[in-house]
Amino acid sequence: MSPQGQRDAPDSAYSWLRLALSLLLGTIACVGTWSVVVVLPAVQAEFGTLRAGASLPYTCVMLGFGFGNIVMGRIADRYGIVVPITGGAILLAAGYILAGLSGSLWQFALAHGLLIGIGGGAGFAPLIADLSHWFRRHRGLAVVFGASGSYLAGVIWPQVITWGLQSHGWRATHIGIGIVALAVMLPLAPFFRRRPAAETLAAAEISSAGARGDLGLSPNRLQGLLALAGFCCCVAMAMPQVHIVAYCGDLGYGVARGAEMLSLMLFLGIISRIGSGFVADRIGGAATLALGSLMQGLALFLYLWFDGLRSLYIVTGIFGLFQGGIVPIYAVIIRDYLPPREAGMRIGIVMSATIAGMAFGGYVSGLIFDVFASYRMAFLNGLAWNLINLAIVGWLMLKAKPKLQAASNTAF
Repeated sequence: MSPQGQRDAPDSAYSWLRLALSLLLGTIACVGTWSVVVVLPAVQAEFGTLRAGASLPYTCVMLGFGFGNIVMGRIADRYGIVVPITGGAILLAAGYILAGLSGSLWQFALAHGLLIGIGGGAGFAPLIADLSHWFRRHRGLAVVFGASGSYLAGVIWPQVITWGLQSHGWRATHIGIGIVALAVMLPLAPFFRRRPAAETLAAAEISSAGARGDLGLSPNRLQGLLALAGFCCCVAMAMPQVHIVAYCGDLGYGVARGAEMLSLMLFLGIISRIGSGFVADRIGGAATLALGSLMQGLALFLYLWFDGLRSLYIVTGIFGLFQGGIVPIYAVIIRDYLPPREAGMRIGIVMSATIAGMAFGGYVSGLIFDVFASYRMAFLNGLAWNLINLAIVGWLMLKAKPKLQAASNTAF
């Protein structure tokens, strides 16, 4: 094999460097899904709205993020990943600057939905799909590691934004985030000009078609099931992720403690994501997904019984360890069973369903709080959605061929 061919081969040193830079890009691009969580109390006070109203910008950014994943994924399939990265950087910068200058809640929400959310989409599904082409033996690990950028954003950004709120206010903090996104993402975009070899994509097409035949589902039916499962699991996931800061404030522990718990949740979620990659490479994506769903439901159940400060830290840590690896495993399943040349769009569609679940879950949890003046019913709501997800992925696990016995274990 020529030096150029060795560089373009899956699992090469270049592939791992591409993974590292993708992680950095994802960490920057996904800031929008976490910044609005931290500033929720400040926005509620600034614009004089109820908790459900203050949750609206989060819903908007997640809907924009979901749409951005589909559109940016389709663009990446057709033109390569450089175009989404460049466009995402520009949209993020414009969105955060306009959000910092907004004079009303609807302006703040629109900046998040139309600019920040769509721009952030470039840093999730398109990057995951791109990475999946550059790995074969370690595809599961690479996909979940690359997807960890969104969680690493949740570890780093809440602390940075909390400092910005205390030192400069939420408006200046938003403008600063936009400048940072532009300054980091644009210079990195040219590195991603190289595209996977045609031979790699052709071999992957043959492998996925064979695996799909073993599963016994058409591409669209499988994608529909994965989208429904993703929506349900993320409605459940949204309750702690979106409202933990406000929940701690209501319990009298303060916003800073809630931000610390959010960072803890996301930090341990990174460990969970990486661990799920190792597991998926050994037992398959379907079984790994079912295991994650079961564990997430258990963690949600624990929130119903413990609300002391120390116990909340512990339960939040458990939740992070259990749920962190769930979302990227959908991408692993898609790459195993669906056409690789459509990976960007198909992963984007399923990821958008998970994001829609987060958006719906975040909003409905705030609405339930306004009705009952308590988060207990919101936790029960999340648990019910998680049970639906578990039923779907459990059925899929029974249909899927165990990876340890599959001939595709060593194929593209």
